[in-house]
Amino acid sequence: MSKKILIVDDEIYIRVLLEQTLEDFEDAGVELLAVGDGLEAWEVARTERPDLIILDVMMPGLSGYEVCQRIKSDPDLSDIHVIMLTAKGQEIDRLRSIEVGADEYITKPFDPDYLIERTADVLGVSIA
Repeated sequence: MSKKILIVDDEIYIRVLLEQTLEDFEDAGVELLAVGDGLEAWEVARTERPDLIILDVMMPGLSGYEVCQRIKSDPDLSDIHVIMLTAKGQEIDRLRSIEVGADEYITKPFDPDYLIERTADVLGVSIA
């Protein structure tokens, strides 16, 4: 079974940038999925069961916090690694991410090399 990454951001340009940043993982057999709102993210997480979710905080439908809390509260999904990727860089936002169970918190603008490194570590996939 191939590994899956779910990219969730309501900004199309950020989704495209993330897909381009992580496209080399596709050559290693990783499937990239991308959606633009929290409700769709929740549905895709339940049906596709990705190994990693890169999740924006501020989105229509459900916020990233709500999506993360639902995932981490569901015994069938709680092992999904969630990276919150957001422009919200205040400490209160970081603490809220920890409260809802996020595994990591990265602020925008992000370092593409760091995200590639973290993704490789989480998935146990080498793209070198």
